[in-house]
Amino acid sequence: MFVAGLVPILTFALGTWQVERLKWKVNLIDELKEKLQREPMPLPRKINLDTLPEFTYRKVLLRGKWDHSHTIFLGPRVNGDIKGYHLIVPLVRPDGSTVLVDRGFVSKEHVDITSSLRIGDANEEVEVLGMLRTGQVRNIFTPDNHPEKGEWYWADVNSIAEYAGGEKAGVQPVFVEEIFEGHAGDVASRIARGIPVGRSPAVDIRNSHVSYIITW
Repeated sequence: MFVAGLVPILTFALGTWQVERLKWKVNLIDELKEKLQREPMPLPRKINLDTLPEFTYRKVLLRGKWDHSHTIFLGPRVNGDIKGYHLIVPLVRPDGSTVLVDRGFVSKEHVDITSSLRIGDANEEVEVLGMLRTGQVRNIFTPDNHPEKGEWYWADVNSIAEYAGGEKAGVQPVFVEEIFEGHAGDVASRIARGIPVGRSPAVDIRNSHVSYIITW
């Protein structure tokens, strides 16, 4: 009887907690959407890493030259039913500083050094519209990265920056996801040609708390 009496109390408590989590998640998503509506901002030469989380999801404009010698393929990943990887390339800016750019998805058949070399001349200055991120959090099912083998399973920004030359080479652990604003037909065409498909300019945080509230 005692245990049975606890069930409705526990269910009510969990439901109330989920309501509070829902409010927090909705506010967070609204805040990030508002950030995305702002005009792209330039990145300073020296970026204060302590304040970086405040600017997550802000659009940024970058100029520089690709450092293809430190390209990495992150994954495996999928786009629809196509297997592939994300192409991460350091961008050397005119002021000498370097940031890391996730250029987006490429199919498995195009994962080789020659494909990255076709995606932008290393001697040509490019302009990149991207979104500031803080890398990725590794879950318990994700394998360890093995840089010495060229195996990168998750975006450990500090390790990728070190691989690209580290502080002595002016590489900052700053992670930018390149934005792609084309339509579905463009996506298919780019994947077929081995050209990266960047992320959409949208908030990609899941909100499952409504279903949890109903459950409890």
